[in-house]
Amino acid sequence: MTIPENTSRSRTARSAPTLHDVAAAAGVSLATASRVLNGSERKVAESFRERVERAAAELGYTANVSAQTIARGTSPVIALLVADIADPYFGLIASGVARGADEQGLIVTIAITEREPQREARILHALRGQRPRGVILAASRAGERDAAAVDELTEFASLGGRTVTFGEGGDRSIRIPNREGSEELGRSMAALGYRRAIGIGASEGVSTSDDRLAGFTAGFTAGGGEVVRVHRGTFERESGTASMTEALAAGVEPGTLIFALSDVVAIGAMTAIRDAGRTVGEDIAVCGFDDVPVSRDVTPQLTTVRVPLSELGYQAFRATVADEWEQPPMEIEVLVRDSTPGIAR
Repeated sequence: MTIPENTSRSRTARSAPTLHDVAAAAGVSLATASRVLNGSERKVAESFRERVERAAAELGYTANVSAQTIARGTSPVIALLVADIADPYFGLIASGVARGADEQGLIVTIAITEREPQREARILHALRGQRPRGVILAASRAGERDAAAVDELTEFASLGGRTVTFGEGGDRSIRIPNREGSEELGRSMAALGYRRAIGIGASEGVSTSDDRLAGFTAGFTAGGGEVVRVHRGTFERESGTASMTEALAAGVEPGTLIFALSDVVAIGAMTAIRDAGRTVGEDIAVCGFDDVPVSRDVTPQLTTVRVPLSELGYQAFRATVADEWEQPPMEIEVLVRDSTPGIAR
């Protein structure tokens, strides 16, 4: 049996074009081609740059990122660590980081920690070998960072990398006014006539949850209300449903307000309220935090605190790459919608 020469078994793979090939095609030195294609800060005449870029495009040449990493000590990568990529909170932050990276010609790689300290340490160890330009840690956590993760970040810093965290703990930090925003929300809800509230938060010690619950309690109490109890779970929608189911089993009087630590958790709570045959709004009011897009799509629309998450992601990127950086002022806004119609007096 004869196998035709044009079958995949007999084909010879075409060799990838090299930097030497590009330099020869462009009629320039290897050094000039390297400066153009490997991002050197040394100036190259515009005519040479155009010839090199045209030759590279015609040959299908792509730079060897591994070789660039060895030469520079870093790769053109920004590493973003999030707890859950399915959570729109992190999706919005990632969009802002990606926007900044695109402006600088860099690449964003995303890893999921699931808020597990050991997993975070393993991810940081793997990333350190890739020499990213910087690491952005966007996930809130309970307590101090795992010792192994701290060691990885120390080693990363010794190689010239920069760490940016949401909250304290990095070379630079992004601050979200969780307490201030939730306190303003609490005052607004008390002004609508609510006097009895139930909180839904994450485990104690998780800074984002603790700050938001503390802020809401302070604002609501100052307005004459009382947070009668708090049910705790995680940041997932399903946890909001489970916590609300637990709250309903313990008894929820009509006119009670539910404050959930995030919109995602609040939407889960709304599902449990409907499943129990109760009504969201005049029967049991619900409010959240973040103003993720879906908060405007649910029925009734969810009362929340608007935080510019995409802009925060962009600022996190700027903090990672800029020599000098200071977080600009950030505006937050309480958005009162139909999920909290108020108590008639």
